[in-house]
Amino acid sequence: MGYEVVVSQGRVADRTAGALMGAALTGAALGECLGVAPTVVGTPSAPHTDDWSVSLPAATAVLTALRQALGRALDQDAFPVLATNTCAASLATLPEVARRFPDAVVLWIDAHGDFHTPDTAPSGYLGGMVLAAACGLWDSGHGAGLNPAQVALVGARDLDPAEVDHLDRAGVRVFGPQASTPQAIASFVAGRPVWIHVDWDVLEPGYIPAAYKVPHGLRPRDVAALFASLPREQVRGVELAEFEAGEPGVPEALSIELIIETFGYLIAPR
Repeated sequence: MGYEVVVSQGRVADRTAGALMGAALTGAALGECLGVAPTVVGTPSAPHTDDWSVSLPAATAVLTALRQALGRALDQDAFPVLATNTCAASLATLPEVARRFPDAVVLWIDAHGDFHTPDTAPSGYLGGMVLAAACGLWDSGHGAGLNPAQVALVGARDLDPAEVDHLDRAGVRVFGPQASTPQAIASFVAGRPVWIHVDWDVLEPGYIPAAYKVPHGLRPRDVAALFASLPREQVRGVELAEFEAGEPGVPEALSIELIIETFGYLIAPR
């Protein structure tokens, strides 16, 4: 099986300037690592703070193109690797995953739950609603179909009370940082196909820059160990999001090297 690298370069509710640059750097490095030319989707535009009701329709074109790019990769039996700017880009990918692999589990490796709805999100941020949309709690216009009982939050530790209520009612499994062990995740996966999403804010701040820093997170070696524990043939694809490039005092080359080293455990022969 070959690889297909898809890079999101269109604004999807970006409120900071670094995520688009981070996705571009990550995608280029992944392409070099895997020996493929990345498919770039969208054109960068300036970040700003807007409500989901504005940012969602503005992102229609890039979300549609991302879904189509993922579909083409899967049609070609390629292993898709996505470098995305914000988690909101998964509004396009998760419904396609649910349609193609209805028995797959989703490991949402993230400090946050992203399980708000428009009625509960205090900031109106689209990225905080993406997983709830994919699970059908609200209609994003880009599909749903994900069974929440097949979703696990891994490394989650910054959950609002309204999110916790949604998660409990929906049946999503939540693994805090201490509980996010390879053994626990393997038990949840239980031999099923897997789709992996990583928001780098899952890490303890200081490793890979992210716009939203949450203390007491995982270390890169913890994420690498989770990857290494999953049989390669069960993994259907991976998306890496929210690397905030351009943070003062943090060499981008070092961050990229750490991303590639962590991701490498997923594709290394074993």
